[in-house]
Amino acid sequence: MRFDVITLFPEMIIDYCSQSIIKRAIESSVIYLNTVNPRDFTLDKHKKVDDTPYGGGAGMVLMAQPYVDAYESIEKFENTKTIMLTPQGQPLNETKVKELSQYDQLIMLCGHYEGFDERIRDIIQPEEISLGDFVLTGGELPALCVIDSVSRKIDGTLGKIESAEEDSFANGLLEYPHYTKPREYRGLKVPEVLLNGNHAEIEKFRYEQQIERTKSRRPDLYERFVKSHEVSEE
Repeated sequence: MRFDVITLFPEMIIDYCSQSIIKRAIESSVIYLNTVNPRDFTLDKHKKVDDTPYGGGAGMVLMAQPYVDAYESIEKFENTKTIMLTPQGQPLNETKVKELSQYDQLIMLCGHYEGFDERIRDIIQPEEISLGDFVLTGGELPALCVIDSVSRKIDGTLGKIESAEEDSFANGLLEYPHYTKPREYRGLKVPEVLLNGNHAEIEKFRYEQQIERTKSRRPDLYERFVKSHEVSEE
């Protein structure tokens, strides 16, 4: 998987991806990261990439030319998806992450200020993705969320692929609770079922915990899970 990020602040992307699991995935060539700065493509001698909006209004708008040229400079794979990180996009969820992991290359445009000149959308025609119904200063954090979540689905990123398969939302439910040593801490004990070595009982316990946790914490997910199972059983 290759990630190309068009951003005014490449160091934000590079610094995060230079740590932990993502760093190891890059070093082992499981994923490849490339950043492209629109300032390197602007025709303005002062490296300006934004200007005031036509029609008036507060803030500055990102100019089409630097972003389109930056995008067109990137070598495209045959199996490529282009994404614009924006509050107007569809929410990033587990289903979308799985879908994105099927591509060989993701190209992401990170916005700032009052957003993109609309002609960037018209020319590039990206899919727009959002983290939720709130506004951030820029698109770098959403881009990193895409990189992190999608990378987990790529074979070789995690030590065990089962780690991703057992994550929250992987089966439509929240993840079950985890425990490690010591067996007792401040009067709180590890559930006995996790200590008896009976894998069938452990799996049953964990699944029941997923059901209960999802029902109490995310009733919306629980309702969706129940409905999907009713359909599949039919």
